[in-house]
Amino acid sequence: MADLVGWWDDFFWGSVVVGQVFFVSLVLMVLFGLLGAAAKLSNSRIAQKTAAVYTVIFRGTPEILVLLLIYFGAAISLTAIAQAFDPTIQFIDIPPFWAGSFAIALVVGAYATETFRGAFLGVDPGLIEASRALGISNFSTFIYVQIPEMWRLALPAFGNHMLSLIKDTALISIIGLNETLFVAEQATGTTGKPFTMYIVVGIIYLAFSTIITLSVMGLEKNANKHLERAR
Repeated sequence: MADLVGWWDDFFWGSVVVGQVFFVSLVLMVLFGLLGAAAKLSNSRIAQKTAAVYTVIFRGTPEILVLLLIYFGAAISLTAIAQAFDPTIQFIDIPPFWAGSFAIALVVGAYATETFRGAFLGVDPGLIEASRALGISNFSTFIYVQIPEMWRLALPAFGNHMLSLIKDTALISIIGLNETLFVAEQATGTTGKPFTMYIVVGIIYLAFSTIITLSVMGLEKNANKHLERAR
């Protein structure tokens, strides 16, 4: 414990950064997943092909490579655009927080696309037909019938996607984000105690993963409570 003196605050704020990245990437991941699923289920062949290319590319490319390409590629692209208007601009740096959140959301969103697509296909067609027979609009049917049913079916796999997101936040340390793994690397260089520092990081991520797992279990129980009452 003496090796950690002076580093507790850094690990705490690093954990806060991990939580922030997780929540931002979670929102983006859900957005990418829903858009991808909607495209694959649409009648537009262009949308279907676009979604298929998206899932193939980001499910088949290493996450760390996607992170590096987006971080450096976005910086190079924005710099080139800015220099076209103002040649005096040297370089535009992309904040690691946003580049990292966007990158891991893109990757996990590709997996979520298939999860949401399968969940939408799993919704009982009879519920949709009954809703329309009652004169309920397509939009209301989607919001009040399809989304709740899809959510219930997608929850188990969605929990795994959330766990993937929280673990992938560790990758962002390689582009300079000051999160827990980055703090551990700094602390190791100062104290020469890598095992102690990385054990702390492991405990922090295990705590995050436990919270997510328990939360998903609670959501599943709540989503399926009507089935338990029917037994």
